Amino acid sequence: MKKSYQRLEVNLTNNMKQVIHRRLGENILRFGLVILLAFTTSLSAQDGDPAKGKSLFNTNCAACHHLDKKMTGPALRHVEQRLADDKGLDRDWIYAWIRNSPAMIKSGDAYANEVFNEYGGAAMTPFPQLSDEDLNNILAYTAQEKPAPATPGPETAGGGQATTASGGISNELILGALAILFVLLAAGLYLVNKTLRRFAAAQDIDLPEVTDRKPLWKVFVENQFLMLVTAIFFLLASAYFAFGYFMQIGIDQGYQPVQPIHFSHKIHAGDNSIDCKYCHSSARVSKTSGIPSLNVCMNCHKTISEVAPETQAEGVAIGQDYNAEIQELYVAVGWSDADQRYTGESKPVKWVRIHNLPDFVYFNHAQHVSVGGQECQTCHGPVEEMEVLYQHAPLTMGWCVECHRTTNVNVADNAYYEKIHEELSKKYGVEQLTVAEMGGLECGKCHY
Repeated sequence: MKKSYQRLEVNLTNNMKQVIHRRLGENILRFGLVILLAFTTSLSAQDGDPAKGKSLFNTNCAACHHLDKKMTGPALRHVEQRLADDKGLDRDWIYAWIRNSPAMIKSGDAYANEVFNEYGGAAMTPFPQLSDEDLNNILAYTAQEKPAPATPGPETAGGGQATTASGGISNELILGALAILFVLLAAGLYLVNKTLRRFAAAQDIDLPEVTDRKPLWKVFVENQFLMLVTAIFFLLASAYFAFGYFMQIGIDQGYQPVQPIHFSHKIHAGDNSIDCKYCHSSARVSKTSGIPSLNVCMNCHKTISEVAPETQAEGVAIGQDYNAEIQELYVAVGWSDADQRYTGESKPVKWVRIHNLPDFVYFNHAQHVSVGGQECQTCHGPVEEMEVLYQHAPLTMGWCVECHRTTNVNVADNAYYEKIHEELSKKYGVEQLTVAEMGGLECGKCHY
């Protein structure tokens, strides 16, 4: 009886241990699943490639969305995490919304209609062509933390000053070297003179003493030939400098005024390769190139309120805050970046004209750009390298005439010149005509 009781006790103990172990294992498994789920949720947007996602975002999303602020659509940084925490929506919902948002709105989806109504009934463009991998890459890009604003280091921030200082030091070194050379030369002459006098004294050579020495100016005045030559020299020099001075009147080469809103041609025409004629569109068809309206600027800057951090750092290094200048544009055009709408309170921008020809000179941009096929840089210089635009060419009559004498007319695929080129090429016996040979030196072409 006692042994049976002991066996029963052992069996019960073993059964209890098994139950406890099983329940403990289940609890551990559940805890592990919770941890794994949380870990998976936190890294759900990280299974894509942020670099590829950035490219896809800029191509498909950037026109309406910004990562950190509302635009035509909501801000998208950490969008997946926010939807999961606030609305309980998973990635499948995001897939469905991106690929066919109008269908989700019609289906009565609560949050889809909430977003649709919040943004004034502007339906999001469907993107059915984006694969799961593409969407994962985009979500990985939106899940990245906002980078800290780039601040220029000591070398970058002081780059301009360091260059100036370096140039100043070099000039001082050159001047110092010349001064030392002059002192050494004077000392050498003094020593040579002293040595020669000692040599003469040692050889008992008597040096003549000059007793009646005339002043140099008196010798010069008494010499009529020297006076005549000097007078002629000063008259010619005065005429040369006077002619050069008066010939510079009205020539503003190098003129570089400060504009009311800083505009970097280097960034727009250079870094971003924007065609000059996108902004100055009338250059193709009009006498003047025209001043772009602010609405042309807003075609891009409705969605670009900040430049890239590295570009901003470059601007700070040269004393320019590009983001502040974009805000100046918004004030001028009357655009509320927070509300993404025009306020109607605009003000004109008083741009300072840089290139200006006299009223008696006729110049037609369309004739040179569309018919002649000339690049803007021919007259305006390397605009794509200019941070602040300046007048590159002198724009004088001689400069224009020289261009007409040396520039061949491009007649390939240009019906405008077919007939006249055929006749004049026979007359001059050449295969390619210059502008001058086609009447480009006639007074009436430019003066009327």
